[in-house]
Parts: sequence; structure tokens; C-alpha cells
Amino acid sequence: MFEEAFEKLNLTEQEAFRRIVNWLLAHTYLLQGTYAFEDNMNRTNPDYLFVERNFELFQDYLEYAGFHLERDSNYGVIFLSSSYEFNRVKLDKATTLMLYVLRLIYEEEREKLSLSRDIFTTTGDLVHKMLSLGVIKRKPANLTLRDSLRTLNRFRIVEKVDGPWENADTRLLILPTILFIVTNERISNMYQLIDEEETAEHEETEEDAADSLA
Repeated sequence: MFEEAFEKLNLTEQEAFRRIVNWLLAHTYLLQGTYAFEDNMNRTNPDYLFVERNFELFQDYLEYAGFHLERDSNYGVIFLSSSYEFNRVKLDKATTLMLYVLRLIYEEEREKLSLSRDIFTTTGDLVHKMLSLGVIKRKPANLTLRDSLRTLNRFRIVEKVDGPWENADTRLLILPTILFIVTNERISNMYQLIDEEETAEHEETEEDAADSLA
């Protein structure tokens, strides 16, 4: 039973349990590694190790509230999912597009790097990629960039090295959590959507040209 297992923890561990449960409810994802930007190294996250050691205890507790705790040891990610649709975050269009394009960048860069899982990009490269894919027609406003990237940071999808989120040269670390949000199937659907939009625009242009000749 949960109560018996919880009482076996010492006071420091019980406090860690409460704190980490609140973290998971606020941020959804917990990573095995935390990137230390000052020395460019990945360090093991003690909270992740604590949850791993007491995984069933966390799982049992969260099940009471309708949450499922899952883990992927290969990528070092522990995450929550809810049984209830209304408890899931709905991202706005700009944030959703950035999320999908960051996933594409992650996949492309991961193929180039065989020894590292640390995938970096910049805000400027993200915007350039969105423009080149045709998912946006012009650069988003700075406020939109800042708010969207902050939202993705809240859910442990990206981190920034330094500088304002909206600056073109601000370096972004794309975290492996993105793999669990945007699957390969969803990437395929995005490419299909882009192709359909390009086809529709092409047909619309041809119709406009025909009208001007009539």
C-alpha cells in the first residue's frame, strides 16, 4: 500500500517526494540529465534517480488522481499523462508550429551527431526553418516568439543558453522530451499538411492568373 511505503521513507525523502510530485504536475517531464551550460556538460539529475528508485511509489500515488507515470530509460525521460482530455494543455497555433519545426530540426541534427544527444539550434535558425518550410509567411512578432518559447520551456522541451528568447542568435537546447510529444507519425502528417497548403496556394495562383487573362 502507498501509505506503508511512504512511511518507510525518511523525512528528507518524504519532502523530496512531495516536491517532485509538484514538479511533475507543473512541468510534465523529468529528465535524467541536466545540461550545465557553464562547462558544456550533462550532469545526472538526482531527482530523476530518486523517482527511478521509488517509481512504483510515485506511480501508485499519481494513479489516485488519474495520472499515468511513464518512463523511457533509453532517452532518460520520466513523464506524466492524464486520463482526462480536459487536463491536457492546448497550444496556440504559433507554439504548435514551433514545436513541430523544432522536432524536425532535432531529427535532422540527430542524424549528424552519433556521439551526442545534445541538439542545439538558435531562434534565428528556427524562424528560418519555419519560413523555408512555408509554415509561416513572415517572421513572428518578438512577443509571439518569446511567449511560445517560454511555454515550450515550461514543459521541458527547450532551454536557452543565454539572452532573450526572441533574439536571433540565442542558442536553444532541444530536449529529448520532444520525441514523446511529436511522434514520427505526426511529423509525416505535418509534411502532408504543408504539401496540401502549397498545392492549394498553387491552384489559387493559377486561378487568379486565368481570371486576369479572361
